[in-house]
Amino acid sequence: MKISKIIPDSLAAELELSAGDQILKINGTAPRDLIELSFLLADEEIELLVEHTNGDRELIAFEKDVDEELGAEFESAVDKIKICANHCVFCFVDMIAPNMRASLSVKDDDYRLSFLYGNFITLTNLTDADFKRIKNFHLSPLYVSVHTMNPDLRARMLRTKRAAKIHEHLDKLEAAGCEYHAQVVLCPNLNDGAELDFTISEIFKRRPHAQSLAVVPVGVTKHRCDKFPLTQFDSTGAAKVIAQVEKFQAASRATTGKTFVYLGDEFYFLAGRDIPHADFYDDFPQIENGIGMTRNFIDEFHAEKIPSSDKNLTVDVVSGTSFATVLKVLAAEVMRQNKNLDVRILPVVNEFFGSTVNVSGLLTGSDILRALKINDRPRDKILIPATALRSGEETFLDDVTVDDLRKIFPAQIEAIASGADFLNALR
Repeated sequence: MKISKIIPDSLAAELELSAGDQILKINGTAPRDLIELSFLLADEEIELLVEHTNGDRELIAFEKDVDEELGAEFESAVDKIKICANHCVFCFVDMIAPNMRASLSVKDDDYRLSFLYGNFITLTNLTDADFKRIKNFHLSPLYVSVHTMNPDLRARMLRTKRAAKIHEHLDKLEAAGCEYHAQVVLCPNLNDGAELDFTISEIFKRRPHAQSLAVVPVGVTKHRCDKFPLTQFDSTGAAKVIAQVEKFQAASRATTGKTFVYLGDEFYFLAGRDIPHADFYDDFPQIENGIGMTRNFIDEFHAEKIPSSDKNLTVDVVSGTSFATVLKVLAAEVMRQNKNLDVRILPVVNEFFGSTVNVSGLLTGSDILRALKINDRPRDKILIPATALRSGEETFLDDVTVDDLRKIFPAQIEAIASGADFLNALR
């Protein structure tokens, strides 16, 4: 495994390891992934076989504390990513624009990435050896794309016969001592209605191994070529889903004190409903899946003091069209308390993927550029959603960079990820 970064003052730095070095073996075993590497490094006495960037190999023997980490980051978490072989009727990766960078078309279905990063997997490609490894390494929790507990329907939706084994696969996870968080991508007239009732009921029965269930609305871009008929929820349909799921939520809270099944924020936006309060989301088990992210943003905003200043500040805040309604309320609150702040929310229509795609995380640099040009005015700052940028970088999905924006707009540009970021950017 190739090292990409050494943490200063770490054990790796003390051992004089460098970015580009490859760890070939630990105590005689070649690690397949970060999981195995972590377990091998848990020993107190270590023999590390390293290949340096100049090709020389060195065997480094040392002692360490059991809980002491190496202090290195790696180019890849796994040796080879397991690719999804399914052809789901709602697969978003199949709906991205043509000729985009290859990494955006990678459909991983790897249980190791599910454990390490919370990626959702279908379980359709797991072997007996994989289930054994999940048990042996105590890989829990995992994140499972269930979609429906009806075997025949799931096979049709995922377009693979193995998808029908969902009950068997969950049984194996549970036998391995694995807890999991589940999700349903809800499609109108497909796995909603009575099918959704059945799915929630079946997942309920699997508690406590099943830790939570998220129901998110299907998204459709203008680049979808699949001939399978697929529509999106409107305001009426979203309201029906909320009413349907609320019955299960109330029953769960009455018996366990936890909501357990959560709806994607988009359902509340579509229905014109307020986002539930924080205690409704318990400990936010699926916030990375967009569940409760809006509530978290609002509460972080209200936890901060609105800045006061004698200096005038003009700020434009870029947002997807759905979240813009929330930001407008918060911006009005800011301006009521500080007359020197002029905060304007710019809802950006997603021309790149299609106007029905309204979340901030899928905004492209080209659409943001267009919106800023149309709404041009003297401004001190431009705030952009951090979720629209590639992790750890300043690059949008269409490879436009924040520097590209800076060349055209002289205002200071900041990426915000939370309600606290929003207010801090106004100081």
